Amino acid sequence: MLAENLHTAHSVTPAVTPVWKGLTLTHRAAEQISYLSLREPNIKGVQLDVKTSGCAGLSYTMNLVTEISTDVLMFSRNRACVFVPLKAMPYIDGTEVDYVSIGLNQMFKFNNPLAHQACGCGESFAVE
Repeated sequence: MLAENLHTAHSVTPAVTPVWKGLTLTHRAAEQISYLSLREPNIKGVQLDVKTSGCAGLSYTMNLVTEISTDVLMFSRNRACVFVPLKAMPYIDGTEVDYVSIGLNQMFKFNNPLAHQACGCGESFAVE
């Protein structure tokens, strides 16, 4: 499946601005995010973040966004907008977000080049 590099549309400039690779979003992921965003007029997109969880240490979170924070990077493809808090970028920079069907289940899948360890159930990951 082809992925497209996303472009930063909004960021807060800290004292030292790191250079991020950003995110890639497959066509299927962009379609699903657009579908979720268009269901309600006040939804701006989704926020991709990480939290401490699971046996490997970190897990991904995705939430619908109605208000845009000032400490995020915004990536977009077509009508799909993904907001990533600056604090999450060291853990997910360079990640490809996909939307896959496995049997009867459909889910977002994260292909993260920084993830060097994952738990057995696939719910959490660790970075070096």
